[in-house]
Amino acid sequence: MPDLIAAAAAAGVERMVTIGCGREQSEQAVALAEQYPQVYAAVGVHPVDAGRGAWRATDVEWIRHLAQHDKVVAIGEAGLDYFHDRDTPDDQPRAFRAQGELAAELDMPLVIHTRDAADDTMAILRDLGLRKVVLHCFSIPQYLDEALERGWTISLAGPVTFPRNVELREAVPRIPADRLLVETDAPYLAPVPMRGKRNQPAYVSHTLACVAELRGDDLAALDAATTATAARVFGW
Repeated sequence: MPDLIAAAAAAGVERMVTIGCGREQSEQAVALAEQYPQVYAAVGVHPVDAGRGAWRATDVEWIRHLAQHDKVVAIGEAGLDYFHDRDTPDDQPRAFRAQGELAAELDMPLVIHTRDAADDTMAILRDLGLRKVVLHCFSIPQYLDEALERGWTISLAGPVTFPRNVELREAVPRIPADRLLVETDAPYLAPVPMRGKRNQPAYVSHTLACVAELRGDDLAALDAATTATAARVFGW
C-alpha cells in the first residue's frame, strides 16, 4: 500500500476514495483512511455481495456506524449487477434501496454500481429521489441527460479510454466540468495505455488525459475542475 500511495502522489493524485464492498472490506477501507491522510472511504455492500441471501436488514446498522467516521465520505457501492448475479433478483434491490435511504438520512453521497441493469437501476434511483448520487464507472450514456437533470455526478473510469466505447466517448463533452469526476476502479479496468495491467490510483492520470482530449479541454484546467468537483461532492 505505501508504494501505491507514493506512486499516486507522484502522478499528482492528492486524495482518493477507497470503496468497501461488504462489512469486512468497509472496515478495512476505514482503517486505511485512518492510516493515510490522503485516503478517504466509502462504506456499504456491493450488489454482487448483497445477492444470494447475503443481505440482512441489520446490515444498515454497521454501515450507519462506520459512516459516522470523519474519513467516510460516501455510502456504497450500492446498485444492481445482473452480469454477475441473475439468480436472486430480490436481494440486490433490497440492499440498494436500504443504502439509498441511509444515504438520504445521513445526507451523504450514494455511489452507484450498475452493470447490465441500467433500466432497473434508474427506476430505483427515481423512486429514492436522491440528488447526492455518484454514477461510478459511468456506463449508461443513454441516461446521461436524465442524470444531469437530477443533479447527479458522473464518474469516468478506464473504459472511457477504450476506443470501442464509442457512445460513452461521444457523451463525454456533454458532461459539465462541475459534474465530472475521474477514477480508476482499481484494481480493475486499467486505462489505455496500461490496459491489461493491475490498475492502481496513479493510473487515473491516463483517464484524465483521455477525457481532456475527448472534450478538447486544457489538461491542467480539467484537473483543477475535477479536483474541485470531488471536494464539493465528498466534502473534504
